[in-house]
Amino acid sequence: MCGIIGYIGTKESQNILTNGLGKLEYRGYDSVGIAVYNGESIGVRKAEGRLQNLEDQLGTSPLTGTVGIGHTRWATHGAPSDANSHPHTDKDQDFAVVHNGIIENYLDLKAELKDLGYVFKSETDSEVVAHLFTHLYDDDMISTIQQAIKRIDGAYALAIVTKHEPGKVFAVRQSSPLIIGAGENENFISSDIPAILEHTRNMHILEDGEMAVLTKDHVSLLETVTGNPITRDFFVVDWDMEQAEKNGYDHFMLKEIHEQPKALQNTMAGRVNSENGSIVFDELQWTKDKVNGWNKVSIVACGTAYHAGLIGKSVIEELTRTPVDVEVASEFRYRRPIVDEKTLVIVVSQSGETADTLAALRESQKLGAQVLAITNVVGSSIAREANQVILTNAGPEIAVASTKAYTTQILSFYLIGIYMAQLKEQITAEYRNELVQSLQQTPDQITEILEHTKGLRWYAESIKDAKSVFFLGRGIDHAVSLEGSLKLKEISYIHSEAYAAGELKHGTLALIEEGTPIVALNTQEEVYEKMLGNIQEVKARGAQVLGVALEGNMKIWQYVDETCYIPVTHALLTPILSVVPLQLISYYTALELGNDVDKPRNLAKSVTVE
Repeated sequence: MCGIIGYIGTKESQNILTNGLGKLEYRGYDSVGIAVYNGESIGVRKAEGRLQNLEDQLGTSPLTGTVGIGHTRWATHGAPSDANSHPHTDKDQDFAVVHNGIIENYLDLKAELKDLGYVFKSETDSEVVAHLFTHLYDDDMISTIQQAIKRIDGAYALAIVTKHEPGKVFAVRQSSPLIIGAGENENFISSDIPAILEHTRNMHILEDGEMAVLTKDHVSLLETVTGNPITRDFFVVDWDMEQAEKNGYDHFMLKEIHEQPKALQNTMAGRVNSENGSIVFDELQWTKDKVNGWNKVSIVACGTAYHAGLIGKSVIEELTRTPVDVEVASEFRYRRPIVDEKTLVIVVSQSGETADTLAALRESQKLGAQVLAITNVVGSSIAREANQVILTNAGPEIAVASTKAYTTQILSFYLIGIYMAQLKEQITAEYRNELVQSLQQTPDQITEILEHTKGLRWYAESIKDAKSVFFLGRGIDHAVSLEGSLKLKEISYIHSEAYAAGELKHGTLALIEEGTPIVALNTQEEVYEKMLGNIQEVKARGAQVLGVALEGNMKIWQYVDETCYIPVTHALLTPILSVVPLQLISYYTALELGNDVDKPRNLAKSVTVE
């Protein structure tokens, strides 16, 4: 998730662009750059790393001009570097482009353009757009954009300046956010409101399939495909700056909970072949022989990533019948793990810098194992050192308590499991299609959950004074209950534990007393009746039970005090939905207690030391 800024007006654009990028840096900080038109040529300055590196460069080599675009990068295609930084240009710098999103068919476009003699300087998917504009330009930039968009598959927010039409800035949106701001004798483009709020409160939110043409005096909104004009009133932003940085949400955690549908779409982008329902991992290129050569899989991670690994174990074992171990990285690194050249080790880390997980990766490689990393940060230590990498593409996660990183890690395991099973020929096309179609529905289903679970705040009110809260589940529900319990502990500071419900009679029941809050997950048909029996056991001891079940399972009403329903999906995929109410319960409980939701005590976002 990158940040885009654009300006056209009567003022020097350099400082406006860099100030805006400072407010967008949370969206990506792998590299940063600006392009400014000075009336004769387009000047470009860009640098790997943080905004300060660019500002140092501009201090000695400034850009003058009142038209410009800027970009702060969260790298997806190509490691962080000066060359991979945006803006990207064609050979003669007639066009400069910044891009947020993923061009899924960029390799095909790049090969085609190379055959035509175009020379590429970066590894990014975005550079193809600049060359494509040069190739297609027909003396009308709107027409050229329309032609280019017909060739591009994927998600994109684009801002473009060109020498051919110097008094304009162009913007195009499809599945990536873009906002237009209207000022007096100046207009703006931004990925987020905070970057331009100091200049104007009059905004348009560009919708999918729309483009905008900005001059210093006017904003034109158009349908991208037809070029038909769009009439839309500005809306006036009345947020203060702190709210605006959170896109109107009270906290980053709540914002990131609501970003999960989009994050899941980004994780799937380019990895699901919609024509035949297969999973595609161009970055892995495994073969049947390679996958069959592994006699076991070891998943190693910490905290929330470890809980995602527990889901991964169930998925990979179910689909491939390959045995899977899941271990906490801090334990794995200090024993003699039984891994060798016939072991696939999967390490999971949101930041890609988790010290214990990095040490486990190195130990596994030393023992001869192949290591696959699942991470959210391209260019991180784990991403660099692993044999192969799957990027979750969740975008920067600012709140310490992980939400969208967890669900995208789970989704990555689903994709890996299906991919391995199809290579091993252990899954029928019908079953694979069923799973893939269900996966593709999960973003909309999470949106549905978020629209109907606002009432969970009452539950947070009821448990905020509890001395302990317990989470129960069986099978894959137990793995989710561990994550729900961790979330509550992290930000509410209430003691919480998760137990396999079948273990109640082996000691856990001694902890249940009158009024003890329990969250009971019951989404698995195979153990549905067994779980109802476990709920009865805790109810008989006075527990207050919130049940989480699939829509239509009305029988649970007779056993619990309240029920939270999630949409019906394949039994293997319920964790990606059932965790969302648990995230909200934790958030609202911390809110009721007056805690700092985004920065809980004693915790940091990335654990880079032991």
